[in-house]
Amino acid sequence: MTKIVDLFYKCLELLLILLLSGMALMVFVNVLLRYGFNSGLTVSDEMARYFFVWLTFIGAVVGFREYGHLGVETMVGLLGRRGRLVCMALSNLVILGVSLLFFWGTWKQLPINASMKAPVTGLSMGWVYGIGFFTGGGCALIALERLVRSVTGRITDAEIAAFAGEDQSIEKLAERV
Repeated sequence: MTKIVDLFYKCLELLLILLLSGMALMVFVNVLLRYGFNSGLTVSDEMARYFFVWLTFIGAVVGFREYGHLGVETMVGLLGRRGRLVCMALSNLVILGVSLLFFWGTWKQLPINASMKAPVTGLSMGWVYGIGFFTGGGCALIALERLVRSVTGRITDAEIAAFAGEDQSIEKLAERV
């Protein structure tokens, strides 16, 4: 099962690379066309913005999985294993609640967003803002899994160290798990 999850995240990382490359390429070509040939692609500005939205929200899920988000590590660093586990469980509980709220808000907004069309491409705005389903659901699943493992005592020392900001190398984390 872990191999499937790792493959999924490798695919997400590839998607992030493609989105960033596509965004940079569209903006570069549009600038080149505007200043070099006095023309441009109207669709490139809009699609670059949408790529950036998707890049940000998919990257949030990948970053959360890798303990890459900002945290208050000063207090957690002073605590022992039990205190860190409590902080980790509380943190994941809050993240779970906020992620579910984000998912639910996306669900409630979907009819409005789906009825609106993008000005240039005509793309349904449900496709743009629908990324909230992925981000809310993805972060909720990760937080729930971590919460269950912290309550059942299956969190490794490497994960606690990553949570406390002591070990920022995900490769080292993967080696120890």
